[in-house]
This record gives sequence, structure tokens and C-alpha cells, in this order.
Amino acid sequence: QVHLEESGGGLVQAGGSLKLSCAASEPTGERYTISWFRHTPGKEREFVARVTGSGRDTSYAASVKGRFTVSRDNAKTTVYLQMNSLKPEDTAVYYCAAGGWGDQANNYDYWGQGTQVTVSS
Repeated sequence: QVHLEESGGGLVQAGGSLKLSCAASEPTGERYTISWFRHTPGKEREFVARVTGSGRDTSYAASVKGRFTVSRDNAKTTVYLQMNSLKPEDTAVYYCAAGGWGDQANNYDYWGQGTQVTVSS
């Protein structure tokens, strides 16, 4: 089992940047693809970005492509989500998830507690 913990959320003005971190309780190595999702009240969790265990392959939702970058460190214990050119519609609780695949939240077994990102206009 993997324990995940997100950090780095906060309040930022539109056009600004934030960098989220997802720390894993154990070295994830090449076992786990890590995905970022976000959730706003009244909506289902939305896929944002994904990085494979090796770090070589990434995938992004169309709404964030070109603005967000997902990466993982060499020790593969932390995954990052660099968010640039933030928009008010990016406001959400952001979660990292592991032990799954694809863009559907219910495919993932392990979740962090989430970190709030608020973008003011």
C-alpha cells in the first residue's frame, strides 16, 4: 500500500503559477503511474495529468495542456505538477492518485488527502 500526501496548494491570482507536490510513502520506482485529478463541488473528479513510473511518458487533459507540466524526481518518491498561466476555472481541490491507470478516477486505488488551489480573477 502507498500513502500519498499532496502539498503546495494556495491562493494565486489569474496568470500566476503554483507547484504541487505529491510525496509517496515509499519509493514508487517503476511500479506506479501517478495521476493528478481535481475536484470542484457538484462535479466528478477530473483527470488533469499523468506520469508513468519511469517518468518517460506523460499525458494531460486538453484543458491544461501547454500550461501544466507533470514530472517526478530521480529518486521517484515525489511527483510534481507545475501549473502556469492559472485561470479561475483551475480552482479545485487537487489530488494525486496511484495504483491505477487511465483517466477515470475510480480506476485508482490510492489517493492523497488533496490540496486546495484557488485562482482569483
